Amino acid sequence: MKVAVGTKNKTKIEAVRAVFPMNDIVCCQVQLSVSKQPFSDEETLQGAIERATLAVLREQQAHIGIGLEGGVFVAQDETIWLCNWGALVDRDGVVVVAGGARIPLPDEIGIQLKHGKELAEVIDEYANRRDVRSNEGAIGILTNGTLDRTNMYTHIVQMLKGQYEHKKGWINR
Repeated sequence: MKVAVGTKNKTKIEAVRAVFPMNDIVCCQVQLSVSKQPFSDEETLQGAIERATLAVLREQQAHIGIGLEGGVFVAQDETIWLCNWGALVDRDGVVVVAGGARIPLPDEIGIQLKHGKELAEVIDEYANRRDVRSNEGAIGILTNGTLDRTNMYTHIVQMLKGQYEHKKGWINR
């Protein structure tokens, strides 16, 4: 089976490879209608679905497309939380989605996000590192390396694959 992934980000690609090790994985950059910094669960989920849909449409030989999207959302108490979503779309129109880990962001990060900065830029400054998004991610920095971005997304891709197999009737019993 050929799997199209709607990104060139290595952490997301590694997550897909971990769950689909025997499959042909193709990666493609896609243009989304959502913000560079999604600021709600809904917008983050929409980004994941768009990534999956555009990937499977762009890669004509792909059987499924996978989209993974990170974002933030504001809770009722004004705390800003990290969120992430994934989507799997096939050529028959089947769509499955799954969400992942959520943690509150430190206030100094949240304030900068509210002023229009992207989390990738802010977390690099916060950690005094470069390109955190392509390595451990904000989740890795904020969990002191206990969970990194690839593992966070791997969990989501596992849920996507399992739901998809269930919907298609490929049940292990």
